[in-house]
Amino acid sequence: MATIRDVAKHAGVSVATVSRYLNGKGYVSTDTAKAVQAAIAELSYEMNAVARSLTTKQSNLIGLILPDITNPFFPELARAVEDVALTYGYTVVLCNSDENPIKEKNYIETLEKKYVAGFIVTSSQQNRELYMKLNKPMVALDRPIDSSIPCVISSNRQGVKESTRSLIESGSQQVLFVEGPDYIQSASERKQGFEEAMLEAPNVTEHHIQANFHFDESYEKVKAYLINHPEVDGIVTSSDVAALGAIRACTELGKAIPEDIQIIGFDGIQLGEMLSPPLSTVRQDIYKLGAMAARILIKQVENEPLEKMYYEVPVEIVHRGTTRSETS
Repeated sequence: MATIRDVAKHAGVSVATVSRYLNGKGYVSTDTAKAVQAAIAELSYEMNAVARSLTTKQSNLIGLILPDITNPFFPELARAVEDVALTYGYTVVLCNSDENPIKEKNYIETLEKKYVAGFIVTSSQQNRELYMKLNKPMVALDRPIDSSIPCVISSNRQGVKESTRSLIESGSQQVLFVEGPDYIQSASERKQGFEEAMLEAPNVTEHHIQANFHFDESYEKVKAYLINHPEVDGIVTSSDVAALGAIRACTELGKAIPEDIQIIGFDGIQLGEMLSPPLSTVRQDIYKLGAMAARILIKQVENEPLEKMYYEVPVEIVHRGTTRSETS
């Protein structure tokens, strides 16, 4: 296998000159560049990725930090990021933080030592200061971090506002909102959308509970609430996984869906279509979110200008079997 010294000897230049050419650092004349390029081709030279990262302090690795890989929404995001990254010659390192700021911090520090090219992060605000200090290209995906960090997000507020309206228009008069964690901005935006819809419907009674984006917690809290408030006839959730928990709770309590109680989620995960009845939801373009985040990060890594810092992807209300408006 040819080495950088072999390339330098074949091209009639110094090792330092070849290094400057490979790393794009420092001046190399046109004639010299052509000679080095020809030597590389003739010797079938491939630069060692580890050596290159030590020299340039950058690899072709992208760190993707997700909060909960058991939530089907996030693997679908990861697939899109990986697809796009591979087409540009980058490899994605997937890190599952479990919504644990200490675990997340450890991943960030470890990946930084590996000279990752940049980060795509779906994080809470709990490590905001750490991200602000990182001198690496970065994109916040699904959850904003700071206005100085490019962000790709769905129309959270408008999506929940419209989903709540749809339940009211199809007859629900006692509507329960299953909120996400209040330390996550996207969850707060969804709560805002629900409250705006309720302000437009003063004759409708609103109910609130808070649950993380977890099936078990949503199931337990929704069931407990419905036992004490059997009058609830509509449920709006901040995630599809929370909606799945609500469906189980309603089923166990003998409530017919959607005749007795309507349920609508938020995400558009494929699993929702496989249920019986299939889940009505606010569908995000999950693949577009991930693909866009990857392209924006790679633009930064390759020193290309960004058109803007905030990218909002529209959502779509999809009525299936858990609501009474079955038009998609």
